[in-house]
Amino acid sequence: MAALTIDRSLVDASDGPVVFVVAGRCQDTEFAQGPHRHARGQLFGSLQGLLSVGVEGGVWVVPAIHAVWLPPHHVHSARSHGPFNGWSAYIAEAACGTLPRRPCTLRVSGLLREAVLRASSWPIEPLDEARAHVAAVILDEIRNLPVETFGLPLPKEVRLQRIARALIDDPADARSLEQWAEWGAVSTRTLSRRFVAETGFNFTAWRQRARLMRALELLAAGTPVTSIAIELGYSTATAFINLFRKTFGETPAVYRERLRPGAAATGHGEPNRA
Repeated sequence: MAALTIDRSLVDASDGPVVFVVAGRCQDTEFAQGPHRHARGQLFGSLQGLLSVGVEGGVWVVPAIHAVWLPPHHVHSARSHGPFNGWSAYIAEAACGTLPRRPCTLRVSGLLREAVLRASSWPIEPLDEARAHVAAVILDEIRNLPVETFGLPLPKEVRLQRIARALIDDPADARSLEQWAEWGAVSTRTLSRRFVAETGFNFTAWRQRARLMRALELLAAGTPVTSIAIELGYSTATAFINLFRKTFGETPAVYRERLRPGAAATGHGEPNRA
């Protein structure tokens, strides 16, 4: 696969192919980009790892089973939590008229994943007929896939965001609210109150959601449910399964079955959102 770096003039130019894709891997390092914008629309996601994506509405944690759509000219930033393996599809501005007009996340179907990985091997040049068909599939998937609620909001206050990022990097960390407050040099009351004000979740609920975001990634990778429960610090597999069912409306095993390429492409049975 091509490295996940590309000449900015290509993504800011109106000429060139309607769709081109780059994909790459940064072994043992985090992927990070500061605020920027493109003249082209951009769809990007990770094959492995969680992403923090900054858009106008805030910073959000997005699992690997989702892709982020950004219409042309929208300022955004991104970073991964741990090593990054992902892709970006750039769409000519003229082709974005029927695509979502606001930044959003989409559930990645098996069809979309295979199409972008196929397109990542193409040279950046005008598309022949066969490649144009694949590009049309990518556009149709962006146009028609269910829009998901952005993943997990990050707090904006610097000390709280530092705590939140530490929890994302190690969801199994079992330190109490008081211990995290001491580590983050913030009072327990401020930590508790500001977390709710800035994310809409209390601290305990936010931490549970962060663990479940990681669980989605591990399920997609085929990790056994019991191993996920242990890795994320749950006391038992049953405790993990019950919380997962309460949040997503189904068990981890059923959810993972729908992540198979054939099942994901149907778009049926979207999980309930808590």
